[in-house]
Amino acid sequence: MGGATGRVGDPSFKETERDLKTYEELDKNLSFQMEQVKKILDFEGSNPAKIVNNLDFYKNMNILEFLRDVGKTLTVNYMMSKDSVKNRLETGLSFTEFSYQLLQAYDFQLLFQHHDCHLQMGGSDQWGNITSGTEFIRRNTEGKAYAVTTPLLTKADGTKFGKSEQGNIWLDPNLTSPYQFYQFWINADDADVSKYLRYFSLKTHEEIEALEAMIPTDPRAVKAALAEEITARVHSEEAASGARQVSTLLFGREADHEFVTSLSVVSLEDISKEIPSYNILIQSFKDQGINVLELIKDLFTSKNEARKAIQNNAVSINKIKISSHEHIIQSNDLLHGKYLIVENGKKNKYILKFV
Repeated sequence: MGGATGRVGDPSFKETERDLKTYEELDKNLSFQMEQVKKILDFEGSNPAKIVNNLDFYKNMNILEFLRDVGKTLTVNYMMSKDSVKNRLETGLSFTEFSYQLLQAYDFQLLFQHHDCHLQMGGSDQWGNITSGTEFIRRNTEGKAYAVTTPLLTKADGTKFGKSEQGNIWLDPNLTSPYQFYQFWINADDADVSKYLRYFSLKTHEEIEALEAMIPTDPRAVKAALAEEITARVHSEEAASGARQVSTLLFGREADHEFVTSLSVVSLEDISKEIPSYNILIQSFKDQGINVLELIKDLFTSKNEARKAIQNNAVSINKIKISSHEHIIQSNDLLHGKYLIVENGKKNKYILKFV
């Protein structure tokens, strides 16, 4: 974990100087990252993963120690040869960001010496930083370490993976809900699906090739398989199931009343984030219930329009068609005692929450 390097900022593939974050913000981000890693790696098995924070390497080191023990290893000429430095010389590069590769290089050396770490992996923008680390290890320990980088992932239109008009795709469910995460894969360009399978799926080689063969004829089924696998791994099996349920309700044809009544509170809350949601005071329920017209009139431009929609058999509540504007909604119609899903035709969906 980059508790120290995050305090400095990596110049790689950045056109201008990064804005420095506060220590409090960095430490908070790090705590979230640790929890995310714990979902993905095994810390309990026979060969458990280990989290190391490079802030522990540097927090007690003073500037003189750094210059003597770290800065002496590489020449300025060597450091200037790195693309991360060369690409910034015209626009300007602070000494802070120039020194970043020293921090990451010495970090690799300490991992090599204290944790028997011989391989560092990263995106292609990290090649210069990682090979500086292998050079540190060669010069200071006479050991041999290795670097593996992969091309930065881009989409079919050339834009960076995970970027959109709405922003990044986050691993934190509070920033990108499991449903939104699931939908990202469902809505991927067909041309990107093969690449995503090969990068992110843990299925066997044969299974991936079988899915790739389906892309021309049934791309949505392939994307659904990918979405379910990755959502389960990043969030949980339950979250993946909930995301699939939300997707089925909003876009699938197979959703019926039985399906709606099976939705969990988590799924219903996810739905409320994706379609218009209205809070209604629970006290508005009288002993004899609420007239459906009174309940849904605010979802239409007028009460008369709501009546016409009911007459045209366009309105359903919890997937049950409402045939009369005199229909009474009872409290036991509420899902989990709190929710109603209202539909006007196929495209207009709403969720009412009784609070």
